[in-house]
Amino acid sequence: MQKHIRNFSIIAHIDHGKSTLADRIIQECKAVEDRQLTAQMMDTMDIEQERGITIKAQSVRLKYTKDGIEYILNLIDTPGHVDFSYEVSRSLASSEGAILIIDSTQGVQAQTIANVYIAFDNDLTLMPVVNKIDLPSADPMRVLEEAEHAIGLDCTKHNLISAKTGVGVRQLIEDIIDTIPPPSGDENKPTKALIYDSWFDNYLGALALVRVYDGTIKKNQTIKIVNSKIEHKVLDLLYPHPLKNTTTPEIKTGEIGVVVLGLKTTQSIAVGDTITDAKNPTSDSIHAFKPAKPFVFAGIYPVDTDKFEDLREALNKLQLNDSSISFEPESSTALGSGFRTGFLGMLHMEVVKERLEREFDLDLIATAPTVVYKVLQTNGVEIFVENPSQLPTPSKIDKIFEPYVKATILVPDQFLGNIIKLLNDKRGIQTKMDYINDRVLLEYEIPMNEIIMDFYDKLKSTTKGYASFDYEIIEFRVGQLKRLDVLVAKESVDALSIIVPETKALARGRQFVKQLKELIPRQLFEVAIQASLGGEVIARETVKSTGKNVTAKCYGGDISRKRKLLEKQKAGKKRMKAIGKVNVPQEAFMAVLKLD
Repeated sequence: MQKHIRNFSIIAHIDHGKSTLADRIIQECKAVEDRQLTAQMMDTMDIEQERGITIKAQSVRLKYTKDGIEYILNLIDTPGHVDFSYEVSRSLASSEGAILIIDSTQGVQAQTIANVYIAFDNDLTLMPVVNKIDLPSADPMRVLEEAEHAIGLDCTKHNLISAKTGVGVRQLIEDIIDTIPPPSGDENKPTKALIYDSWFDNYLGALALVRVYDGTIKKNQTIKIVNSKIEHKVLDLLYPHPLKNTTTPEIKTGEIGVVVLGLKTTQSIAVGDTITDAKNPTSDSIHAFKPAKPFVFAGIYPVDTDKFEDLREALNKLQLNDSSISFEPESSTALGSGFRTGFLGMLHMEVVKERLEREFDLDLIATAPTVVYKVLQTNGVEIFVENPSQLPTPSKIDKIFEPYVKATILVPDQFLGNIIKLLNDKRGIQTKMDYINDRVLLEYEIPMNEIIMDFYDKLKSTTKGYASFDYEIIEFRVGQLKRLDVLVAKESVDALSIIVPETKALARGRQFVKQLKELIPRQLFEVAIQASLGGEVIARETVKSTGKNVTAKCYGGDISRKRKLLEKQKAGKKRMKAIGKVNVPQEAFMAVLKLD
């Protein structure tokens, strides 16, 4: 029955215990036998297990009996890192409630606040839960007071738990049943379901994870996907489970399930689309969340140029599982054919590249990431530039606009001076400073290209790992920016071009060529590495040649014989320098990340 269903998500800052709590709830509901239970049960990817982070939101259908009544709990475990907040927004759009976990030793952090606002936007019932109360340094009352102060959340009703030991988890499940409302919806209306996740299965084809709002989806029913206008017969229906999905003849109103359509192409099932009945369609589709906008772009190229089509197919399949990726073909004189790929952030880029290499057995080169710029040309036409090499010549540019973000940083007050210095170096503008007990909540507006490089690493090192950070895109603003080109052996390497603030161009150019000098291997001829700004060389380094000792075989005799051999070698090197090619290693394309 619909009134016995509870759909809820778990949200928190990274490493506050979401996946551990999901494991305990699964164990408490006896969905998995103790001998089959593993740590991070919901994190199914190798990369998630290795890094100890959740990358994909995962759903599970559980049963729990309270007061003799069997309830269905649809639990969604969400990622905590800022780069995967799109996964969180999709999960919350499919839920009636959310459990907000706060670490009793670390308190409220930046991503905690960000996730709460997403939950508020979706009008969800929010349940504050303080985790890790078994630790000696736990201070749950201070943490609840912080949550009331920083978020304005009423924490008079709360749960104190230890997801690791299982203390308080049974009571939490019963409180979820009492607090979170059942799903609304009319089972007699035409079928209306939201696709909130999808992935590709080698045996079953493209699969859609759906939340049914009205009506039912039945096996063998002909359904229509509203935006792509595709009609298809439902081959099978499954309920999600961490070990083995269970089949069902129908998915009813308020339920969550997997729809098997047997589609072999990935473009047909778009996340955020609506599924309805082909013969009796719904009059209104669901507009639950906006499509993700990638703001960090990098070129991804196969090391073996014959693998270009394999990379295209891999990106298509991965896009079904991660709809926030965008890509389009591009070619580079240095790297051949590849794809300009859009990501939500640096960790997202790392994870996607690693997944492509592992899951599809590809060897890839990634160029340094850049953000999207808006350029107003002198003829009045506005264009968006995702690749520095696409930037028009200076004479055709009227203004360049760069994206700004609102950064929220929570930091212990003893590191405040370090943080302010770092933010000022990154051209940040302070908009808010608020003291919460012994910590400071800072809000800054910063150009996005300043935070995609090494900002997060520097933030952690200057605060000994205690600062937490979250950001959201706000707007484009005019910037004094120039394109910095790199020439290797007098040839421009388009994949090494970067867009930099005019005030930092000279320093960045010098530092860049110095780093490239260490990374480019020595050749049989001298290699000049130059940084150029608007056609003018501003910095140069030279990679010395490596050579054979041609005079080794001369012993004794006249010096003129040795000189003749050296002159012959010199002429050969000169000719080689004119026609020689330099292979630029992968490390060189990422050297820009280490620029200060």
